[in-house]
Amino acid sequence: MAGLEEIKNEAIDLENIPVEEVFQSLKCSKLGLSSEEAEARLAVFGPNKLEEKKESKFLKFLGFMWNPLSWVMEAAAIMAIALANGGGKPPDWQDFEVPEKSKDSPGGPWQFVALLPLFDPPRHDSAETIRKALNLGVNVKMITGDQLAIAKETGRRLGMGTNMYPSSALLGQSKDESIASIPVDDLIEKADGFAGVFPEHKYEIVKKLQERKHICGMTGDGVNDAPALKKADIGIAVADATDAARSASDIVLTEPGLSVIISAVLTSRSIFQRMKNYTIYAVSITVRIVLGFMLIALIWKFDFSPFMILVIAILNDGTIMTISKDRVRPSPHPDSWKLNEIFVTGVVYGTYLAVMTVIFFWAMRSTDFFTNTFGVRSLHGSRDEMMSALYLQVSVISQALIFVTRSRGLCFTERPGFLLCVAFVVAQIIATLVAVIPTIGFAHIRGVGWGWAGVIWLYSVVTFLPLDAFKLAIRYALSGRAWDTLFEHKIAFTTKKDYGREEREAQWATAQRTLHGLQTPELAGVLNDRTSYRELSEIAEQAKRRAEVARLRELGTLKGQMESVVKLKGLDMEGVQQHYTL
Repeated sequence: MAGLEEIKNEAIDLENIPVEEVFQSLKCSKLGLSSEEAEARLAVFGPNKLEEKKESKFLKFLGFMWNPLSWVMEAAAIMAIALANGGGKPPDWQDFEVPEKSKDSPGGPWQFVALLPLFDPPRHDSAETIRKALNLGVNVKMITGDQLAIAKETGRRLGMGTNMYPSSALLGQSKDESIASIPVDDLIEKADGFAGVFPEHKYEIVKKLQERKHICGMTGDGVNDAPALKKADIGIAVADATDAARSASDIVLTEPGLSVIISAVLTSRSIFQRMKNYTIYAVSITVRIVLGFMLIALIWKFDFSPFMILVIAILNDGTIMTISKDRVRPSPHPDSWKLNEIFVTGVVYGTYLAVMTVIFFWAMRSTDFFTNTFGVRSLHGSRDEMMSALYLQVSVISQALIFVTRSRGLCFTERPGFLLCVAFVVAQIIATLVAVIPTIGFAHIRGVGWGWAGVIWLYSVVTFLPLDAFKLAIRYALSGRAWDTLFEHKIAFTTKKDYGREEREAQWATAQRTLHGLQTPELAGVLNDRTSYRELSEIAEQAKRRAEVARLRELGTLKGQMESVVKLKGLDMEGVQQHYTL
């Protein structure tokens, strides 16, 4: 039980002990102290040392008079502004008279003294950044609080198009019937920007774009941008942004300008491409190992050495680790995890390589094809030598597959990274030496010699060449264009003149009108849930084309004005090379 002295010295934590124990320690009850107990407390703790609160009559008077004084001061300020006529003259009631048409009318009309132009130019790198973003398939929209005319002029200067609407269009309150007839979701998706918006409008625009399956990024610098920055998938605060915008963003730029956004897009696409390449390779190798060795075991009762499978796995992992530093080409359009493409590509690669391994083992074990063709000795009946030859063939073609999966086109047209090449060469030197020279009893392998090594390498190169053709065929088949050509256009079976060339040209002309923004909103197609990223990127292409059309129109206007001036002034411009730059 704590004593009074311990409580006085604050040696007891009164907040963490039961209330009953506190009262027992203080020797009192909830009803209060008696006179004797109060005298005992005074003897221990002493009298209250807090000074008595003194009342200031002056402060009390000011507090009482403050509200009336503030009212009088406010009224005096309003009267001074309303009645002042300048020049040190006292105010008169004539100042309230409405001026007539002439400047000598009573009251003195306002006189035009000066015009102060305000110009807030875009950042120096904004136009180039927007151009690069549009080329990468990223649709750029400008959401500003400025007036519509200013927004259109800024969009024209930045090359992002002038298809912009006022904020009233977001609420369905536009007086323009052509705008009011378009659904808000379609309007937001197809527009190049909106003017006169408020923070709630910015938030709603981001929300609608996300509902249309878009990955939405937002840049901003002020407090009014914070809700939209928080809602966006990627919020980006510029260098001079407020604390509220920084806290709501995912990325904070430390230097002026927006060009770093393009670097971020390219870097992220490169990382995604490496992940996609590895996934296709992993699926292919899994199918290839399981299916190939299973068929060999079922058909010929030949069990591949577990130790050699371990060696293949170690060398493959060492090579595939370097893919994180590989030189890749970012996708020119927004990409996604197309699982059907990844799975189908991996299964086709793996099945093809497994079949090639089975054919190699059959030709080596049951025929004299390699002996008669290349003059190497027969391996019939030598289980350990067949194990070594099979190991080398599996190792070479498996690791060479990475060069096919890492490229979007033909593998020999895209240079791989230095580390990947070094890792592949080192792994294959080790694999070749293991298959050629040593004899390892517990692994059941025996060297097959350099002749068989050359034959295996030649066989692997020949079977490697069709992989690029498989890749392009799979991509073309999964894109749907192959089936459209066969079943919709029916080019191969048509009886039309020139295989329907005129009809296809008419369809192409209609598509060009859509890309140039010349098609009416009623005829424009609405994007559905099955829209691919390639189709979504056409929106950015449309914006780029509209900006180019506006630039060419202005260039034609500028050229016409220059020719008019030359004719009026009688100037000779034949020997002068003319340039028109926008």
